[in-house]
Amino acid sequence: MDRILSGSVAQAKQALQAGTLSYVDLVKACLNRMKQIESLNAYVTAFEETSVSAAALNDVKGKQQSLLCGIPFAVKDNFCMQGVRTTCASKMLYDYHPPYTATVVNRLLRAGMIAVGKTNMEEFAMGAGGVMSFNGAIKNVWKSGIPQHLVSCNDESISNVKDPSECETDWYVAGGSSGGSAVAVASGSCFAALGSDTGGSVRAPASLNGIIGMKPSYGLLSRHGLISLVNSLDTVGVMARKAEDVAIVLLAMIGRDKLDSTSVDAPQELVDDLKGLHDCSNWETKKTNLRIGLPKEYFSKEMHPEVVDAWDSVAGILSDTGMSVEVVSQPHADLACPCYAVLNTAEVASNFARYDGLEYGLRIPGETVSTNHLYASNRAAGFGNIVKGRILTGNYFLLKENYEEYFEKALKIRRLISEDFKTAFSEKKFDFLLTPVHNSPALKYSQFMQLQENYEEFTLHDHCTMPANMAGVPAVVFPVRLSAGGMPISLQLIGPMFSEGKLLGLVKWIEKRLNFPRLELMSS
Repeated sequence: MDRILSGSVAQAKQALQAGTLSYVDLVKACLNRMKQIESLNAYVTAFEETSVSAAALNDVKGKQQSLLCGIPFAVKDNFCMQGVRTTCASKMLYDYHPPYTATVVNRLLRAGMIAVGKTNMEEFAMGAGGVMSFNGAIKNVWKSGIPQHLVSCNDESISNVKDPSECETDWYVAGGSSGGSAVAVASGSCFAALGSDTGGSVRAPASLNGIIGMKPSYGLLSRHGLISLVNSLDTVGVMARKAEDVAIVLLAMIGRDKLDSTSVDAPQELVDDLKGLHDCSNWETKKTNLRIGLPKEYFSKEMHPEVVDAWDSVAGILSDTGMSVEVVSQPHADLACPCYAVLNTAEVASNFARYDGLEYGLRIPGETVSTNHLYASNRAAGFGNIVKGRILTGNYFLLKENYEEYFEKALKIRRLISEDFKTAFSEKKFDFLLTPVHNSPALKYSQFMQLQENYEEFTLHDHCTMPANMAGVPAVVFPVRLSAGGMPISLQLIGPMFSEGKLLGLVKWIEKRLNFPRLELMSS
């Protein structure tokens, strides 16, 4: 069963269709794995009864069902599910039970997938390490102290992963803000998970946990039922262990939603690309015509040599197989971090005004001196320091005397960043951009907290993921190799709007050449 839990959707479905595995057994195995990784704090809610009941119905229906039918998935705790506690990892919403379900969750359930739980996250999706949650910090599954070994693409055990003796006190961070979803997938407690990506919150944790993480084009997936952080940047994202699994899940969710005015119909070419991802043969003929850009602005002097070497190595592989690989300039990419800081906090200040303790959120009992006092008391008790800081900063940027100097300038810079991508893809005819994800491999908790004290260095740590959100273009991260310390190093591919199928096709082609070992936990 460990081999099934670390494998792909197709491998699990093959066992289900062959009758060597029942749907109930698969779901129970995922629930048991969830208990095994309890110390990692990846989940906040487990759907034990409902998931087993749904699996039992599939066993009754028999074998002739869709590929996703009966496949377990997890949901980040900022997606609404009717009647299910949805907290956003905040005291402010700790007892909130939505009256409706997010569109993307509904679509996966209608496709036959089985939700096994809701995953931990950083408070209201604010953070980069997975450590700022009212539910407690999320720990990376790699080198976590849980028995595990590496398995080759031929299903051969390579080696046991040595457990660090200090894992109880100084563990590796999972990344944020969708850290729980990344750990859920990487540990084998589900086959796919939903996350939200506003500045890299799906791609960052996916990269640190050695799995595939995709931020689709803005508008491709409905945001209805995703509790808002930054409306103009928030994107529903998907995590899985294989590129093909991401494509299958994505295909089940795409399409216009009348409940989200920013959603769009998926172009037929994209649908065809996603459906045809199982066939890699066309990449053998396509690859020689591909142009890959390496944005020079994504390099920084703080970047770890192992990350730079991985970037160079994959660029070399692509070049050696006939692709054209060239350095390209994204002249405004360096402005993405300050631009993001202004737009993010300004929209947070606006969005979070709704949490007043009357209509939404925590209400502190006691005598009400005034309405303002009530609001202040509820918000002071309900929000963590990171959230409070962003609200205060955003309100400062939105002051009449600051609006033009900060907010309007940030909007102009965002337009310039978007134009940089259009120039690269339309005028210079690059198909994709290949970039790092982080400046370094996964950090230990102590290292991350130390980095967080230096604001400039801390923001640069994730500078490679923010530009794609500014432009709304799709981006996907994929594992490349292990660092000298035994932690995953990943890279990112960015493409033009609605190129998800082609991006995932190239990632699948790369997967076969890199042979990145998958992590397999050993059941206790």
